[in-house]
Amino acid sequence: MSTPPLQPDRIELAPGLQVPRLITGLWQVADMERDGQPLPLERAAQDLADYARAGFDAFDMADHYGSAELITGRFLKDWRGPRPAHAFTKWCPEPQEMSAERVQAGIDERRSRLGVERLDLLQFHWWDYTHPGYIDGIEQLMRLRERGQIRHLGVTNFDTDHLRLLRRQGAPIVTNQVSLSLLDRRATGRMSALCQAEGMQLLAYGTLAGGFLSERWLGKSEPDSVADWSKSKYRRFIDAIGGWAAFQGVLQAAHTIGRKHGVSIAAVSLRWVLEQPAVGAAIVGARLGESEHRAGNLSVFGFALDDQDHALLNAAFAQTCDLPGDCGDEYRKPPFLTASGDLSHHLEQLQRPYKAQPVAGLAERSRVATGSQWEQIGGYSRAVRQGSRILVSGTTATHGAGQVVAPGDAQAQTVYILDKIAASLQALGAELAHVVRTRIYLRDIEAWQGPTEVHGRVFADIRPANTLLAVAQLVGNYEVEIEAEAEVPPAARRFISSGSPYEAMAGYSRAVVEGPWAFVSGTVGVDMATGQWPSSTGEQAERAIDTIDSALQQAGMSLLDVLQVKVHVADRADVAVVSDVIRERFGPARPTNITLCTPMALPECRVEIEVTAKRRAV
Repeated sequence: MSTPPLQPDRIELAPGLQVPRLITGLWQVADMERDGQPLPLERAAQDLADYARAGFDAFDMADHYGSAELITGRFLKDWRGPRPAHAFTKWCPEPQEMSAERVQAGIDERRSRLGVERLDLLQFHWWDYTHPGYIDGIEQLMRLRERGQIRHLGVTNFDTDHLRLLRRQGAPIVTNQVSLSLLDRRATGRMSALCQAEGMQLLAYGTLAGGFLSERWLGKSEPDSVADWSKSKYRRFIDAIGGWAAFQGVLQAAHTIGRKHGVSIAAVSLRWVLEQPAVGAAIVGARLGESEHRAGNLSVFGFALDDQDHALLNAAFAQTCDLPGDCGDEYRKPPFLTASGDLSHHLEQLQRPYKAQPVAGLAERSRVATGSQWEQIGGYSRAVRQGSRILVSGTTATHGAGQVVAPGDAQAQTVYILDKIAASLQALGAELAHVVRTRIYLRDIEAWQGPTEVHGRVFADIRPANTLLAVAQLVGNYEVEIEAEAEVPPAARRFISSGSPYEAMAGYSRAVVEGPWAFVSGTVGVDMATGQWPSSTGEQAERAIDTIDSALQQAGMSLLDVLQVKVHVADRADVAVVSDVIRERFGPARPTNITLCTPMALPECRVEIEVTAKRRAV
């Protein structure tokens, strides 16, 4: 049996910021005030003082948690405890231009409501990554930190790729507040690995799933409805992991462990979260003036989970479904696991960073500019739509007119580029789901894995055709450039696979068939069945075209339907032999051709070929 300590364990989240490992969350204030009546300020502030006297002297809130900041401000004004109390708040602006004036106004409001000159931890949220304003927002917040208005910077609900991008941009992020519980284990993967590698810590919310992780629900029938916003939200989580029966399995495992240690299901749930290696603290919600669980929360620090406990929980997890995506995806894409459900209507109303413009004198043509200096210098558009076809120019990680995002990091630049391509498509009435082909150009072929994996995550369910190659140099201080083609509205689409493991890794298809068109990815001369490479360049070219031919036949086409061939050769001395193979195999079709000498991602590879074909009328 465990013996609860008199005070909660504490941790240093950042230099000079020591807090209890259980932070009191004030999101329930908004739910308690939804009738329009604010909580009595003095009484609510006294409730916070009671928590602080018990050692729970750190509080988490946000700009949209009703009067939570005002309540905390009143508490801080009167607090005279043995140690300073800490207020963590969030700023969640809607995406638009993040000028210095706008950011200053947002932070001034937070400081005013809390009655402080300097915010202990300001946590920044961004709704839509296709709007690049979050880069400006973070940079402005960094300036305010340097001026002493913010002590530490955190983010909330950022996914792994975009958190990593901010770090490569130089942002001194110390925390990311994300959902993490026995029901939602997304943060234990790539997110935790990044935080451990970068010296950041996770603040975990949703740790008790709105109260569902408790004895109250053990063995009970599924409710027809739930009363408060928090339970409405986590009811969706339960549905997403496999339903009520799967949830009961997790609950029973936690109950068995709790009986062994003499603690509650809630204590087991919180202990599991706190034992995750990247977690700095867990956030437990409080309904001020209605109920408090300080004694029960202290029990979390009187025991630890052993191997048997973890095995029991892991067996229960195996009977559930993993929640899809990464941290924060529930606010940005289906399935929307939020209290209000589907947020697509909200996201559709957000300001878009780019707008389409008609092209004078050219019917059915429109274009998009993003403000990059290169567009003006080169006299080109970021994207052009002609009828159903959209062509997106080679895109680099250029922010605004000419700022290079994440210098030297191809992986982070790929994240920014694909967001920029998505925003350009949105302006033209399309989305990433309409993309049929992408091409990735790398300055350093040795850096292929990071961009490939990002592409794989973004296009996992879309699977366009794709070619990746290296170039001698890119214009500007960039590591990667990406172009794309899209068809909208999409015709009936088919995906053809050759069985290559790289197709799944990078999120692409060997060929995409869209109506009469076939877009075939860059194809190398490896035997897809055995993994063996022919020793000569000519044999590799033959094998690559065999794979292309097989894909076209599955699409009801042949090599005679090919309109364009792009050939990439590792060694200039092999151009002649590859050209002979191209001439012989494509014969009377005589497609257009471009042949480039480029390094390959794999040392065994000597040649890579991609084609575009259109089915002939019969």
